[in-house]
Amino acid sequence: MIYDYTVTTGKGEQLNLADYKGKVIMVVNTATGCGFTPQYAPIEQLYKDYHDQGLEILDIPCNQFGGQAPGSDDEIHEFCTIHFNTTFPQMKKSDVNGENELPLYTYLKSQKGFEGFEPHPYKDLLENMFAQADPDWAGKPDIKWNFTKFIIDREGNVAARFEPTADMADVEACIKALL
Repeated sequence: MIYDYTVTTGKGEQLNLADYKGKVIMVVNTATGCGFTPQYAPIEQLYKDYHDQGLEILDIPCNQFGGQAPGSDDEIHEFCTIHFNTTFPQMKKSDVNGENELPLYTYLKSQKGFEGFEPHPYKDLLENMFAQADPDWAGKPDIKWNFTKFIIDREGNVAARFEPTADMADVEACIKALL
């Protein structure tokens, strides 16, 4: 269950996800130099609009996709607050795939695997890039790119996975339905 996991904040403190029991949680791997980086703005808006109703956001910066989160935790936090006025909690930069992936991500991917990219201007680019690297890419549950979002319901179940190509209105609708 999601409540069995901890993550490290950008300040080095342990955050026990059991502290979020009864909340709706969005876990998102982010990057500051990505084509999807502007999603910080609607993610912050979700936080502003729904935090008081029980939404928590865990921003987990990750440098595994094109080296697009190269800064330190402090530099990433500064970028986000200056450019997007983010106020939601930011975790320590971490891996979401591979031998050093956060155990939280091992769990999340076991609950909701990859089901394809939604129509988006980057869809063909991403699919072609992955197909060249691994013909079996689509059948693996790995995180494919920055800004993949997992939505956890109030009981701690992984309710949905949204790829970075998802319309943020769909993400919001999912969150609203769970609040």
